Amino acid sequence: MHLCVNGKKKEFPQPLNVEQLLKHLELKPKRVVVELNRDILTADKHADIQLQDGDILELIQFVGGG
Repeated sequence: MHLCVNGKKKEFPQPLNVEQLLKHLELKPKRVVVELNRDILTADKHADIQLQDGDILELIQFVGGG
């Protein structure tokens, strides 16, 4: 499956839902905002949204510090 993640084309070996993608990319779901094909997803939908070949995602991480 081919996805575009933050402007970069990436290939994944199997179909994934958003939650699985975040785990694969080693991202903490509570610190990431996911935009899928220009729609922002709420965190409670990550397990329900099955990604499709050619989907475009923007992943924005919150970083703490001071």
